[in-house]
Amino acid sequence: MRTLVLAAGSTGDPNLFQRLLEWHLDIGKYQLHWLELIGVLIGVGSAYLGMKRLVWAWPVGIVANIMLFFVYIGAAFGTDTRVPLFGQAGRQVFFIVTSAYGWWRWQQHRARKHAETDQPAVTPRWATTNERFAMVAFWLVGTIIARFVFQAILDGNPSPYWTPQWWFAWCDAWVFVGSIVATYAMARAWNEFWLAWIVVDLVGVPFGFATDYVPTAVMYIFYGLFVLYGFSQWVKVTRRERAGSPAPV
Repeated sequence: MRTLVLAAGSTGDPNLFQRLLEWHLDIGKYQLHWLELIGVLIGVGSAYLGMKRLVWAWPVGIVANIMLFFVYIGAAFGTDTRVPLFGQAGRQVFFIVTSAYGWWRWQQHRARKHAETDQPAVTPRWATTNERFAMVAFWLVGTIIARFVFQAILDGNPSPYWTPQWWFAWCDAWVFVGSIVATYAMARAWNEFWLAWIVVDLVGVPFGFATDYVPTAVMYIFYGLFVLYGFSQWVKVTRRERAGSPAPV
């Protein structure tokens, strides 16, 4: 029988910031952290808006990024017994920067098309061969560099609760750099951004469960199914618009 226990801190007198990060629901051996769950749900809403090519996808996503940044970095402040995911936290910072760029870019395209706020802002297209090569090269090289950076941070800040295995920094780096590639490709309205998310999910799902970030892992599973549908919708639009041979965005 599962037991549900609401907790808001175990020792000392935590401040409001610590309480926000510590509030969780115990479900069996897993802890469902409320801030993580809420951030994930908002992120799902942002993904849906992105599929619809609505500008609102970007500001909604920024809200989720801010919340999830503190979730993944919380252990570094001693507010969480889980290992801090520096790659996951770092990508939230990048998401905020890229989202600001994507927000601006999609607004410019929407204004150029004289589209209303409830209408698609961009027309998707396939990336060119050179753009695809650049994405793959950046992903591979970036993962190697990020892995060494994250490993150095972990070695310099050992967790008293959990010792990362050899694969930890590699997985964290893969998800981090892959997310950068996918988000930038989305800002450029390239269909390949959906495919990039699928590759991220292949590592992100087992990585989330292995590090006890269960809502994050479940989010990746949902994203995997959602991404397949979103990809098919963008491809349909691309084929429909191809007759006019639109210029790359």
